[in-house]
Amino acid sequence: MKIALCAVLLGLILGIAPPLYAQSQYGHQESEYYYVSTPIEKIYVHRDGYVVFYRKGVNQMANVLIPAEWFTDPSGKADLIFLGPGTRWPSMSIYYQSGEFSHVRLYVRRERSHETWGVVPLTANLSEEFSNVEGLYLEY
Repeated sequence: MKIALCAVLLGLILGIAPPLYAQSQYGHQESEYYYVSTPIEKIYVHRDGYVVFYRKGVNQMANVLIPAEWFTDPSGKADLIFLGPGTRWPSMSIYYQSGEFSHVRLYVRRERSHETWGVVPLTANLSEEFSNVEGLYLEY
């Protein structure tokens, strides 16, 4: 019985010691990236980009503008990811690197008939607002 107990303890020590040693040797490194995700209430298509509405608190809405060139630009500031069939609700994830805006990912329904899709009227002139967008920072 004592031999079995000693064998189990030796096995635990040998199994736990190497990972603990490696962790203490290299330390715990945190990523400089973090992200914030929020469900999309409505996403409007405009000729210059997307206007995305999201819930701010319980009873308020806020919006962000995402220029169209962010989706095609080599810097890759934005990705449009189409959700497959199912019940997943569209969402937006904004990534920050060292506290500064890095990029955004929109997870949207492929079907434009989904209730979250809308179209900005052609008479709305938002070109100047889209050209002034430097980064995305959510309001809470």
